[in-house]
Amino acid sequence: MSLKSGEWREQIDEVDAALIDEFQSDFPIQEHPFEAVGEALGVSAGEALDRVRTLRDDGIFRRFGPVLNPPVIGSSTLAAVSAPEDRFDEVAEIINGYRQVNHNYARDHEWNMWFVVTAGSRQRRDEILAEIEERTGCSVLVLPMLTDYYIDLEFPVVNGDRFARESLETTDATATRISEDAAADLSELDRQLLLEIQTGFPLVATPYRNVADALDADVSDVLSAIKRLQQTGCIKRIGCVVNHIVTGFDNNCMVVWDVPDDALDERGQAVGELPYVTLCYHRPRRPKQDWQYNLFTMIHGREAAIVDQKIDELATEHLPYDHDRLYSTETLKQTGARYDDIVGQ
Repeated sequence: MSLKSGEWREQIDEVDAALIDEFQSDFPIQEHPFEAVGEALGVSAGEALDRVRTLRDDGIFRRFGPVLNPPVIGSSTLAAVSAPEDRFDEVAEIINGYRQVNHNYARDHEWNMWFVVTAGSRQRRDEILAEIEERTGCSVLVLPMLTDYYIDLEFPVVNGDRFARESLETTDATATRISEDAAADLSELDRQLLLEIQTGFPLVATPYRNVADALDADVSDVLSAIKRLQQTGCIKRIGCVVNHIVTGFDNNCMVVWDVPDDALDERGQAVGELPYVTLCYHRPRRPKQDWQYNLFTMIHGREAAIVDQKIDELATEHLPYDHDRLYSTETLKQTGARYDDIVGQ
């Protein structure tokens, strides 16, 4: 399926389009969810399920199920190394070998390899970072999220938007402080449930019942637990996770800004409300490693030129500060966060 030609659009109809754009979140939490989905789409439950399967098999959906929230469930951090060019693949292989590393990207910068480590505890997270430093011989830049202004990769894609949310005028943003320690108070059922669903739900007519059977639990208890995990922020949303690259949003740039500390919350929240900013958060400066930036933003678009144009707009109209643009040049690893070590914490 062509990424650039729009061929994927030629293979979908109006029902598929509604599935793609309207069910990235708020998927029904009930024993037979596809009945509600089918009713909303004007098709049978079986057809709704078959369509989700087809969209997943065609690569338009990456997966089906919950989007978990790493900083709430466990302890998570963004990190980077400056890998020597002649050892780049070797360093990537070491880092990617950790199950707790769920994202790793090559970026066009002195710090050229950026990855995320998520573990069940801050202690285990830091042990992994220390091991990576020792095994690679590369200094690790550790940048945990301190404040979340806006993080949401849910946006419509069955459209002609050149950049994410081009058709929207604003979004809601708030300054939410993030702990480096696991913040959720999880029951044993919660822990086992998160492990069971961390890679998604089974694509069957009764996904919640199948999860309950796998845990030897009552389906009503599983439904209640999932609702509770959503309310506490462990689950950010439930639905069909779109593959933005396949749907054409294959240009993105992480931009880092040196914002005066006393203006950080005001600027961060204001920028988070701009619809074209898909991610906006505060991470620490690391002056001993010559890292002076404290605000991170991301923009996703279908064209590199329009992404640059929106960054220019940010720099001139909203964030008139020193900044650096870190373009992604290669995806080295991309999986959901793994929480194997939350059991027994």
